[in-house]
Amino acid sequence: MKKFLIVIITVLGILIPLTLSIYFAFIPNLELKGSKNQKVVLNNEYKELGASAENLFGKDNYKIEVQGKVDTNKVGTYKIKYTYKDGLIKKSVVRNVKVIDEESPIITLEGGEEVFVCPNTEYEELGYNATDNYDGDITDKVKITKTDSLIKYTVKDTSSNTTTIERNLKYEDKESPIITLSGNESISLPLGQAYKEPGYSAIDNCDGDLNKEVKVTNNIDVNKVGNYEIKYTVIDKSGNETSITRTVKVYNNKVQIKQGIYKSSMIYLTFDDGPSASITPKVLDILKETGVKATFFVTCKSDSLNYLIKRAHDEGHTIALHTCSHNYSQIYKSETAFFDDLYTISNKVKSITGVESKITRFPGGSSNTVSRQYNSGIMSRLVSQMNEKGFTYFDWNVGSGDAGGASNKNDVYNNVIKGISPTKTNVVLMHDFENNYKTLNALKDIITTCKNAGYTFAAIDSNTPQIAHGVNN
Repeated sequence: MKKFLIVIITVLGILIPLTLSIYFAFIPNLELKGSKNQKVVLNNEYKELGASAENLFGKDNYKIEVQGKVDTNKVGTYKIKYTYKDGLIKKSVVRNVKVIDEESPIITLEGGEEVFVCPNTEYEELGYNATDNYDGDITDKVKITKTDSLIKYTVKDTSSNTTTIERNLKYEDKESPIITLSGNESISLPLGQAYKEPGYSAIDNCDGDLNKEVKVTNNIDVNKVGNYEIKYTVIDKSGNETSITRTVKVYNNKVQIKQGIYKSSMIYLTFDDGPSASITPKVLDILKETGVKATFFVTCKSDSLNYLIKRAHDEGHTIALHTCSHNYSQIYKSETAFFDDLYTISNKVKSITGVESKITRFPGGSSNTVSRQYNSGIMSRLVSQMNEKGFTYFDWNVGSGDAGGASNKNDVYNNVIKGISPTKTNVVLMHDFENNYKTLNALKDIITTCKNAGYTFAAIDSNTPQIAHGVNN
């Protein structure tokens, strides 16, 4: 029995090492290709390098399985596992792949990196924003440090990429004041009539209201026909100066009736209810051709027609206010409704021309009676409030009849020619609403006839004598 055990132990002593030697001969040496720890920049392509397996009998790569995935659009560490399997033989290695964000955030400063600040004032932050390629909007993470002349903005993203930008503060006033003229930039003044200043305002970015500092000079001789210039100049506390001018044309508004006897010869052509695409451009063409200035009482038409208001203004005509809606039942139901409508068209005109118009015309005229059915006595109250609010309304004393009785261009022509007189200031009512060809076709003949008779044409301005009807409500 003892000998048997010795034989078994001897055999096992030979077989076990032999078996282990054979087993380990088949276990491969499993190695990664490339680095065990690999970095990939965010959004760049990850290239799989793989692994290799080799035992005593040679390479055996086809038995390697790869597990794991790298998302290069997301920062983080990913594990790729390589496993060699062959029967009972199994061996694994792991590669760590780190997706990193190396791009720094971007800080954008509103107003730029150099800002002029009014002397003796505190800088008010103009604004900034910070964005990151990975984190998105990180404006709320911006840290600000300040000195008297420097502001430093710093932000760090979740990958610890840091950006710093600086804003330099210069305590200087480099901006000139702004002068705004009330009324028109060009005024026609009848010979001998005193000039009435429509007004002006001056404001400075640092000094505020400078109205009292404006110096006004002019060379107007109201007793001599000619073109004159009024100069408005203002200088702020930092020495920045602004000057603008208003032109005044003194014209001869008299026509000789008899030897030594002169009468007014002024005609103010006015057009209501425009602009329109079919009539207004052609009216402007005729006025330009004949050298006549007129007044357009405009309404809230489509914004596609705003260019006509701009053109009329740029060509020297007066843009005046008629109504936005021209809806009698709406605008005459209350004083509030009327002025809401008026300020709507006023704001529109200012946005187009840059000038705040104070010349108006009531829908239906101040003498209208249609307003009675909506609000008794409203016209009497509106007339008073117009003056209180700084507006001047104009009616008319020459009617063309183009919105009523006139049926053709001859009727329009005859109505105007019969209505004008050298003994009065003639304010002619016409319309440039859509397809009003009878007025369009009569216009040039009216102008020619009146010029040949010695009349002068002008646009209504703050110096024009007001023509007003009697109020009937």
